[in-house]
Amino acid sequence: MIKLYGIANCDTMKKVRQWLTDHGVDYEFHDYKKQGVNPVLLREWVAELGWEALINRKGTTWRKLPDNTREQMDETLAIAVMEDQPSIIKRPLLDNGKERVLGFDVERYQRLFLH
Repeated sequence: MIKLYGIANCDTMKKVRQWLTDHGVDYEFHDYKKQGVNPVLLREWVAELGWEALINRKGTTWRKLPDNTREQMDETLAIAVMEDQPSIIKRPLLDNGKERVLGFDVERYQRLFLH
């Protein structure tokens, strides 16, 4: 089963969920705001994708962090922040059972699901 991680109210999440529905892709949605983030999975994501890729530096959550937290960000601190404030995790994160895909790129999704 494909799992899609993100936040329901995010505009990008709305686009990717609509794309998946329009193309008949069954998926299970995990909402960070309601369900939090699994610490074991988070560490797997960090190992596979890197903490730098997982941190959304363009969002409000990042901008609201204290300056010293942003300046001192490393893997350990990033994991702690992502556990405490999962809305800082870049969205969407899609797990198709073989690989994890971060962000929404129509061409990549087409390669994953339409071939």
